[in-house]
Amino acid sequence: MPPFARSTLLGLLLISGAAAWAEAPDGYAFKPFDQAMQQARDEGKPLFVYFGRYGCGYCEKTNKEAFSDAQVKERYSAHYALAYVDAESGERLRLPSGERITERELGTRYDAFVTPVFSFMTPDGETVLRLVGVQRIEDLLEADAKIQEALAVAGAS
Repeated sequence: MPPFARSTLLGLLLISGAAAWAEAPDGYAFKPFDQAMQQARDEGKPLFVYFGRYGCGYCEKTNKEAFSDAQVKERYSAHYALAYVDAESGERLRLPSGERITERELGTRYDAFVTPVFSFMTPDGETVLRLVGVQRIEDLLEADAKIQEALAVAGAS
């Protein structure tokens, strides 16, 4: 292979590696924000949005130490429409209003300037509770309990 072709191929591989998708926790049905928002509306569930990014060590720590817990997985999978947003991605979404924005713009709109950010939202995208940074199992279970309690109180009214 000529040196120019080899260096061009290497450059393309490096560029494509830098654009890798940020990772959501394994074993969860995370969807793009617009699809999860539609699911939340269709199923009458709150929306749980995980704002992460490629290479985020705090995201990886939370994935390994908290999202790997069976009780967290069971509760979040049952109680929420799950969305994962790569806060640095140029991937485009179409919001229910018809507006087209990138995931990066969505992260900016929801103040996800650092990652991870975990937002509990209404199906219309209004933030109800927000967690920033590394989360423990206890943190995620406590947040879910607060949301479920608020839903029960609202349903009883």
